[in-house]
Amino acid sequence: MSAATATTVILPTIDLEPFLRDPTSEAALAECRKAGEALRAYSAFAVRDPRVSEAENAAFLDTIEDYFAQDTETKLKDIRPDVHYQVGATPENTEEPRCGRDDNCLKLVESMAPENRPLDFTKPDKKWRFFWRMGERPTETNFPDLNADPVIPAAIPDWSDKMNHWGNRMLDAVTVVSEVAAVGLGLERDTFSKRSRFGPHLLAPTGSDLEKYGEIGSVLAGFHTDLNFLTIHGKSRFPGLHIWTPSGQKLLVKIPDGSLLVQAGKQFEWLTGGHIQAGYHEVVVVPQTLDAIKRQREAGRPLWRISSTMFFHIASDQILEPLPPFRTEEAVKKYPAMPTGQQVQLELGFISLAKKD
Repeated sequence: MSAATATTVILPTIDLEPFLRDPTSEAALAECRKAGEALRAYSAFAVRDPRVSEAENAAFLDTIEDYFAQDTETKLKDIRPDVHYQVGATPENTEEPRCGRDDNCLKLVESMAPENRPLDFTKPDKKWRFFWRMGERPTETNFPDLNADPVIPAAIPDWSDKMNHWGNRMLDAVTVVSEVAAVGLGLERDTFSKRSRFGPHLLAPTGSDLEKYGEIGSVLAGFHTDLNFLTIHGKSRFPGLHIWTPSGQKLLVKIPDGSLLVQAGKQFEWLTGGHIQAGYHEVVVVPQTLDAIKRQREAGRPLWRISSTMFFHIASDQILEPLPPFRTEEAVKKYPAMPTGQQVQLELGFISLAKKD
């Protein structure tokens, strides 16, 4: 598969300020409607949160660049395969795109026009990742592996404070986004946020070594959807995120400075009975990535592509099922009721982070 140039899209930007000021105001409701429309059209949108600054995103990216720039032996001390890598580091070439073992996904790719097809998703991802739990932990749960104790790297000063600072910014932002989205879909404001309390939320920055994988066409994260409810990121320093619209068009994402990116995950699709689709995406090296590599090298910074990602989850012990008004006979058959933790474990097996029975 070639690295065909995708159309660049500047996603709709949802401003949270009116909602934070007065969620019942017409200005806030207009942003809610815009969020609902963007989710249907793109499974994603940009967000401007007045509580989150670009300087905070930059400081976090610096921290994670320094972490991943350490030697491999040091980072391997931080892996926890016994809990399916759900805390600490996940090495490159560990996580595998689900699509390579999912017949429905393979059929989807086959049905795409050649210019919309993803790059190779049959090999493990070249990215590293670090998982850091955020939010309140449940006092009792049937899914302890999804709520494990944190890993703290020895060599990074104030690691916990830095992770928690950015993580709390992302958690606060995405919680409000979940309420904005609920209102935009005609649901009660707390429909999603109340179900996310005690969720196994993960601050999950990735790191891809562009000294090793900096050639155009390198696949850093293969074609996939996220298994959680909503994913939120700060703006990356390196372009290369392709998203697919629900209609199957491949787009190269451009996010305005100072904005965050939000994407719908599988739990969102489940709760809406497929009304909102989990967004397919990949991260690859594109020509614009090479320009960013040059800038980063001139700045004397490590050539690691960082994504300042947070995965926002429905709580593990909540039942995942289509909600009214999405609970049709067809939706219930396609999205059967199950504990959310069970859905996560099934998905982790598909991407090779947990062994399947």
